[in-house]
Amino acid sequence: MTYLPTLPTPRLIIDEAKLRANIARMQGQCDANGVALWPHIKTHKCLEIARMQLDAGASGLVCAKLGEAEVMLASGVRRIFLAYQLVDPETQAGRLRALADALDTLIVAATSFVQAEALGRVLDRAGITLPVLMAVDTGLGREGVRGLQSAQATAAVIQAHPRMRLMGLYSHEGQAYSEGVDRQMAAQHCVESLAAVRDAIDPALTLWPGCSVTADLAAALPGVHAVRPGTYVFGDLWLSRLTGQMSIAETALSVLTTVVDRPEPGLAFVDGGSKSFSSDKTPEGVFASPADERDFHITRVSEEHGWVTGRQVNELQIGDRVAWTPAHVCPVVNLADTLTVVNEGIVTSEWKVAARGKVS
Repeated sequence: MTYLPTLPTPRLIIDEAKLRANIARMQGQCDANGVALWPHIKTHKCLEIARMQLDAGASGLVCAKLGEAEVMLASGVRRIFLAYQLVDPETQAGRLRALADALDTLIVAATSFVQAEALGRVLDRAGITLPVLMAVDTGLGREGVRGLQSAQATAAVIQAHPRMRLMGLYSHEGQAYSEGVDRQMAAQHCVESLAAVRDAIDPALTLWPGCSVTADLAAALPGVHAVRPGTYVFGDLWLSRLTGQMSIAETALSVLTTVVDRPEPGLAFVDGGSKSFSSDKTPEGVFASPADERDFHITRVSEEHGWVTGRQVNELQIGDRVAWTPAHVCPVVNLADTLTVVNEGIVTSEWKVAARGKVS
């Protein structure tokens, strides 16, 4: 690959052909089932990729934080779902109103009885009325109402508030990332759990399941209105080796590093550590594996160093370039300023990680 010897490292490399293929594949699966695709931009945080998703047919974008959504306005997006808790009228109401004024549709999230009450106060201060998706915990134990009684109580708060319109239910079935989980069963359980809550509250509510592990399968299930995957655009070790949702060959992002030391047999160091790969790792303790699937791995990190061990590690020499597939791609992108775009081994573009660090 001709870009390898010439680029400073560490650096994030995007294979544009693979990226476009991943976007087209998910969009095609949704289109074939008549389901809306609302990609979560937390994975790429990049205007160019958001535009690709919208141009391919995405119905809107999902953001976690207000800051992400504010940046994504420059993509031309007209519809955004803020899939995170809003609770602070002092710091959030004005920004929320400005965001709503800039969009055709802005959807907000209610995740529990007490948070729904706080959301109402934010909307009162903002002076706007917005559609609301209520989160249902389907097994992850993070955001979402727990049990039917909690769901009904939270729905009642939303329905009674003059500035909230309950439109549907969503979930994040992140437990499907666990090794050995049957993806089809996970998708089925998630949709059935949402449907049971829907039927107890209002059969007209829409269902919005679907993280990257299950989105393609959830889109084919009855009653699903929209799915919200994020990681599918790039892929990583979690999405490939752990879940089998895609192959390593289909992953579109790699972290390019240089071998900087070989202090003893069986060990090499590369110039990427936790500031490049984050602290996320697979259940086996692997932070990254070679994109070309050679038999060595990054098994320990400090801030600026990656420890490389494995059967083929002694083949590495100082100065060698290695492209890695990270364990979890989302925090990796948030650590970088830019994405280097490559087509057939040639660098063609530099894309800014425009929403990097937008955590408020």
